[in-house]
Amino acid sequence: MVVGANLSVTELRRAARHPVDFPAIVEHFVHGDLHLHVCNLSAHGFMVDDADRLKRGDRIIIRLPVVGRIEAYVIWIHESRAGFQFERILRLDDFNAMIDHIQPNPRLRRPR
Repeated sequence: MVVGANLSVTELRRAARHPVDFPAIVEHFVHGDLHLHVCNLSAHGFMVDDADRLKRGDRIIIRLPVVGRIEAYVIWIHESRAGFQFERILRLDDFNAMIDHIQPNPRLRRPR
């Protein structure tokens, strides 16, 4: 029997990341609501810089502008940072609209 996340792609660290400053309240299935700070975001996942209570394999639900609620899994942890992978890849138009909403300063956005 397979246990844990059944993710479609596990190595996406080369995906274009957008720097963001996005405080989020996420639903953790053990710890309840957690306050996390999302510091970069891609169509495949995101990174937080305050992952003290998380461990590899944890599953959360995060609410993002435009996209809404989406599940994500902790793929890696290093010191206080953690990388998450979304349960599914975000559609490009939704992702671009979300980045425009989260990071309104066009000089800080990566070129598309």
